[in-house]
Amino acid sequence: MGPLSARLLMQRGRPKSDRLGKIRSLNLSGLKLLSEDLDPKLLCRLTQLQELDLSNNQLETLPADLGLSHLRILRCANNQLGDITTLCQFPQLEELSLEGNPFLTVNDNLKISFLLPNLRKVNGKDASSTSSQVESLNRELTSRVTAHWEKFVASQSPEGAKKAQTDFVRSAVRDVRYGPESLSEFTQWRVQMISEELVASGGTQVHETDIQERSLKATAAQESRARPVALKRPDDVPLNLSPNKRVCASPLAQVEDNPVGSDGSQTGATSQTVATCGGESVCVIDCQTGIVLHKYKAPGEEFFSVAWTALTVVTQAGHKKRWSVLAAAGLRGQVRLLHVRAGFCCGVIRAHKRAIATLCFSPNHETHLFTASYDKRIILWDIGAPNDDYEFQASQLLTLDTTSTPLRLCPVASCPDDYLLAGCEGGCCCWDVRLDQPQKRRVFEVEFVFSEGSEASSRRVDGLAFVNKDVVASKGSGLGTICLWSWSQTWAGRGRQVTVAVVVLAWLQWSPTTLAYLSLSTCPADEETVLCGDEEGNVWIYDVRHVVTQQTPLLAAPQAPTQILKWPQPRALSQTVTKTMVNTVVANPTLTYLTALTDSNIVAIWKRR
Repeated sequence: MGPLSARLLMQRGRPKSDRLGKIRSLNLSGLKLLSEDLDPKLLCRLTQLQELDLSNNQLETLPADLGLSHLRILRCANNQLGDITTLCQFPQLEELSLEGNPFLTVNDNLKISFLLPNLRKVNGKDASSTSSQVESLNRELTSRVTAHWEKFVASQSPEGAKKAQTDFVRSAVRDVRYGPESLSEFTQWRVQMISEELVASGGTQVHETDIQERSLKATAAQESRARPVALKRPDDVPLNLSPNKRVCASPLAQVEDNPVGSDGSQTGATSQTVATCGGESVCVIDCQTGIVLHKYKAPGEEFFSVAWTALTVVTQAGHKKRWSVLAAAGLRGQVRLLHVRAGFCCGVIRAHKRAIATLCFSPNHETHLFTASYDKRIILWDIGAPNDDYEFQASQLLTLDTTSTPLRLCPVASCPDDYLLAGCEGGCCCWDVRLDQPQKRRVFEVEFVFSEGSEASSRRVDGLAFVNKDVVASKGSGLGTICLWSWSQTWAGRGRQVTVAVVVLAWLQWSPTTLAYLSLSTCPADEETVLCGDEEGNVWIYDVRHVVTQQTPLLAAPQAPTQILKWPQPRALSQTVTKTMVNTVVANPTLTYLTALTDSNIVAIWKRR
């Protein structure tokens, strides 16, 4: 388009005027504008502008000095924005639209909430829950940076104090950690700001929060790349565990149990292995020894989720072998298929244009893989079997459209070939995934709500798993609780409704934290155990056999956990880790081992007595 002109602004401005200073609303959408086309000297003359539409252009960033101090509504959907920090120049902004910017991530959402204290709506949704999440993160980060400062200064000599202040910022960014790995860009950004403020003030003060206090009625919101869990385990195991081993590995990823023998073939004995991912690495750990068996790196990638499958492969000699294959995905929107024992990548699926939040394999079809992305699509793939050159040729089977970011995927236990559940930022939805139906692109069949007519009905669901063939455990619909509900009773009562209230069987008492994306898991083989970590490093264990066997809904007070495993406070890097956040917790099939993945680069493994 080229640079803007005063004439164009007056043509597209409202109310109509021959003076830029009188324009209150301006529509510059669909003009193919580049960032350099936004001339600050021209736009700063819009002294009364309150509403600006820059949607459907080609903007990569916004100039830092536009001078629109009265702007209250800004629409920047469908651009190429990659940096949102310049939005801080609009302190009065109340509504913001950024949908369709493929390079923005969850971390940018949190930065926006921090930078714009008066923001009420983002992409048409209430922003107060995200604000409360940022406040919680900010308080904890401030506390941790301050504690790090005190230790750092105490270790320095007086003559090296000045240089130490410069080194402190670098040290804080490197060592201070809190929250899920998916939020590390935001937390390190805040850690740097807090530590620089500490240094500037000589360590005398840190503003614990620079953002306006918001109502805590809504649940904390913090868009994340999900880390779901799917493990199997058989019957009757007492819930009495003791801390056994500590393993340092890349944290915050999906955990799977992989029953394989020493030669990679499936055997009756189980080798308990845990797969973790974080940053550019995927690790496979032996729970029995605490040894990292394999480590795979993809420079430039940031992995968010992994999922196991076991494939039958026919060799050139005609022999059948079982391959353990690990699918890993993340920021680039690609799925890497890793041959675990050989330790190399034997296939890449370019699945989505945006980051992949979570993925899972079908329990009935070893080659069927669901991927869920920030592009608000869930895709079902058939990865096929590898050819003689150990290469995969994947094909796309279905595309499922969502209305918000999918966080957890869960094939319906009683009919996994027919229906798929997904916990999303906007709630819990169900899709028909039958492959004998002609339509290959589908919207959800039903949206499930958890408290009809209440605010909780449309909240995010960030934990989702089947306890048995019927009972579903979900988290996120109510602060401090986990909901157990009946799939069969809920489905039978839906009629022709698109929005259906779930038939609640019980509520489980959980941590009252406002932090989101702490995943729950279940042990379907024994149909009685629910597991979930918290923000203090604890593991909450629930024996729910009474709920599974009952025939009618039990709407009583939330059930207390059967046991809470306390964080064992291990030592790492010569320091005791007194508190950490457990993002994912899962037990192996026999509940011999229970594994917790944390935000402090520690995988904690408990062994049953």
